[in-house]
Amino acid sequence: MQLIDLTGRAQDRWAHVGDEDPIPAEGPVIVPAARLFEVAEGRETGIHVGNDTDPEDLVPLFDRLQLVSVAFPSFADGRGFSIGRKLRALGFDGTLRASGPVIADQFAYLIACGFDEVCIPDALAERQPPEQWEAARRLISAGYQRGLGAGRSILDARTGR
Repeated sequence: MQLIDLTGRAQDRWAHVGDEDPIPAEGPVIVPAARLFEVAEGRETGIHVGNDTDPEDLVPLFDRLQLVSVAFPSFADGRGFSIGRKLRALGFDGTLRASGPVIADQFAYLIACGFDEVCIPDALAERQPPEQWEAARRLISAGYQRGLGAGRSILDARTGR
């Protein structure tokens, strides 16, 4: 998997743990949500959630989490966008990661929904290099909706807000 953030390709410092994998003794770790309480409190911790997760269920966990990774099983499945936006609206201020085969054309929309980074399969990263992600990120400079994206909305710009 390749990590892409607002600066391009990035080094992933997080250890990814699956359902059966042992949890490393130290360092930042991303675990399935069901295994969160196997990680000692105070440790840099992230969870990986499915795209059918109710973001409100995560609110009590916000104080333990520095990262939430949201599964995107397909670029055509947009439920992860809604989860990210809702997590931000509920007050999650840690790193928000989209994980799966999202495509570069979706990067600006992910950012507008509050995502900080994407983790994509290696095969996709070969077809869509970091330069393509950067170009896609800059493609949308303003949106119609007020929200989490940087800058003013088109309406705000027109009315001088």
